[in-house]
Amino acid sequence: MKRLIYAEIFKLAKQSKTYYALASILIIEVIILLSAYFEGTNIINLLLENLRKSFYFQGSLLNGNLLQYLVLNTLWFHLPLIIMIVVSGSLTTEYKDKTVQAVMLQPVKKWQWILSKYIVAILFTLLVVIALYVTSYWLCRGLFGAGDLVVYLDGLNFFPAKEASYRIRWAFVAGSLSMLFFAVSSLTIAVWLKDVTKTWIVCSLFLIVSNLLLKIDLGSDWLNQYSFVKLNDTWQYFFQFTIPYQTILINWWVLVGYIILMGAAGIYVFHKRDIG
Repeated sequence: MKRLIYAEIFKLAKQSKTYYALASILIIEVIILLSAYFEGTNIINLLLENLRKSFYFQGSLLNGNLLQYLVLNTLWFHLPLIIMIVVSGSLTTEYKDKTVQAVMLQPVKKWQWILSKYIVAILFTLLVVIALYVTSYWLCRGLFGAGDLVVYLDGLNFFPAKEASYRIRWAFVAGSLSMLFFAVSSLTIAVWLKDVTKTWIVCSLFLIVSNLLLKIDLGSDWLNQYSFVKLNDTWQYFFQFTIPYQTILINWWVLVGYIILMGAAGIYVFHKRDIG
């Protein structure tokens, strides 16, 4: 199993689209920083003009904490889409190049081979989220410094610099679970569809529909609380005035269950299906 995992890591590291994906994430961060540099101060001053007359804010509100929060908002669409393209492509390209058949001629169990892809997909996703946190931390803090964080979430919430850093750090942890769900789901979709183009279209549709349903009442208390589309904004809970730790923990466990179910479904289908 270790050799299979090492082989998948090697293949992922050799693919140019892996580095295009990482470069795309960095470019998105740079665009956010440039937009904030040229337009951010004017927008914040306009929004908080009246509040500044009644409250004292430490440092500039256009600071590294606010910029990291803006980077966190790439978790809605940009980051999961990039991850899904890379992860699903790790399998669909092998179907396209007919290397799956060649691998299956070797003394390798089908379920072990596809499981190694899921493991590497999880490792890659965690690496991307960690890289996003580290680069955003150093870029945002280095260019804009630290300061109080203002977030509009059911009203304006203000957090001191140290508390803001704590909330942002844990928001990235919560966001990583959502990214893992989309990564595992994309690989399962690739197992079902095999074709590169069809897989990318369905993955994009899956992500778009998930985001649309997030704000829609599903007509059931259970669905509104525990359906996977309602769990992908758990990272936002860390920016409520009082952090609902119990709700966050429940969401995490449920989301882990969905990740396991999606992965198990993909492994089962791949194991039972004829390779062709």
